[in-house]
Amino acid sequence: MKTIEIIGYKRANLGKSEAKKLRSEANVPCVLYGGDKQVHFHAPMILFRELIYTQDAHFVSLNIEGEEYQAIIQDVQFHPVSEIILHADFLQLFPGKKIKMDVPVKLIGKSPAVMEGGVLIHKRRKLTVLSLPKNMPSHIDCDISELVFHHSVKVKDVTPGDYEILDTKIASIAVVEIPRALKAAEDEEAEGEEGATEGEEGATESEEGADKAAE
Repeated sequence: MKTIEIIGYKRANLGKSEAKKLRSEANVPCVLYGGDKQVHFHAPMILFRELIYTQDAHFVSLNIEGEEYQAIIQDVQFHPVSEIILHADFLQLFPGKKIKMDVPVKLIGKSPAVMEGGVLIHKRRKLTVLSLPKNMPSHIDCDISELVFHHSVKVKDVTPGDYEILDTKIASIAVVEIPRALKAAEDEEAEGEEGATEGEEGATESEEGADKAAE
């Protein structure tokens, strides 16, 4: 997994006014926990671009005034309107200690149902993984090459590596929905076949009635 470096600076004050001031200066108030003590710091917002706005998970190398820590980002809070980063939590990593992490899912292959006009719905874009840091994947591949209508690819269909997927096995990752136009055409075809069957049955009953009358 790729590692992104973030340079931070310790926070002297932890009040709301100080946090607001930091954000106005394009900095993100942060906290690092999981070690012997919590470390409160701030870092330039621009450094979070590759870490947050990406399709892969990353490790983070934190350099806080010369002190280095290996970590992952655990939680990010965004402003509900402007969507700027309000706060970020980091979890410190240790080589022999397992961690939980939400890892992005990438769909690979071509679904036969999509090629027939279906609409691919990516229902579960991340899976929760438990692993040692060295085995943590940057993403998880999910093969949809056998995905047909009225079926779905579930968590149980994904073969994990040296890690454990914690999501429920029956959860759907991807499905293909039938578009309205295609569904309407199928319904019309089904109604036509049903009408033809009823016509055949009616003709058969008429023939049977004629035979009885002849007798």
